[in-house]
Amino acid sequence: MHAFIAVFCGSLVGFSLGLIGGGGSILAVPLLIYVVGIRDPHVAIGTSALAVGINAVVNLLGHWRRGNVKWPCAIVFAASGVLGAAAGSTAGKMVDGSKLLFLFALVMVAVGLAMLRPRASGGDPDVRLNPAIAGRLLAVGFVVGAVSGFFGIGGGFLIVPGIMLGSGMPVLNAIGSSLFSVAAFGLTTAANYARSGLIDWRVAVEFIAGGALGGLFGIVVAGRLAVQRRVLSSVFAAVVLTVAAYMLVRSGLALFG
Repeated sequence: MHAFIAVFCGSLVGFSLGLIGGGGSILAVPLLIYVVGIRDPHVAIGTSALAVGINAVVNLLGHWRRGNVKWPCAIVFAASGVLGAAAGSTAGKMVDGSKLLFLFALVMVAVGLAMLRPRASGGDPDVRLNPAIAGRLLAVGFVVGAVSGFFGIGGGFLIVPGIMLGSGMPVLNAIGSSLFSVAAFGLTTAANYARSGLIDWRVAVEFIAGGALGGLFGIVVAGRLAVQRRVLSSVFAAVVLTVAAYMLVRSGLALFG
């Protein structure tokens, strides 16, 4: 039953990554703590980072086959972000677990609100990397990577608009390209946490297995529900905000109660 729960929770994360290009990874930590039963917030973050990183690779392959990935822009953004993720994850390990969960819940509120905002559909589908675009991608990538590493999240909700801001590519290409950074940031964070023994490897394998299945299904559904994707994103945002409220109460009582 424990393994089934972990696989099911992983499938929810993977499904969201494949369907709307993000959001699911922000639920990985609370799912691991409050549903799967990992008690140490740092172990939950390390395990989540590994699972989200590998699940992003699976979803990346699906978008790559569909021609949605702009590799030059994706690689520049990720290269800078990996440095940020390494710095952010090192700082995150030094923060008390209860305080980290409280801050994480605040980030979830920001994510939920960001998901409610409509994404611009315009952009240049033939964008090419140049020095100006590279400079913007490097700057934004480092900041996003640091946030991703500190909280052990994929950061898709920041990566997609960040890549669009830096390069001017359309949202569909930004979603596909963002998964390369989600994978890079997650695996960098996971490696840092693994060095400190802060990963539950058995749960990670179960979570990854569920995420791979959910991600493939999410990509298929995304192609068939393109018009309704905005509604699905709004519903998912409501779930994120509800979980954030629960975490704020639980972690707030642990800190101030």
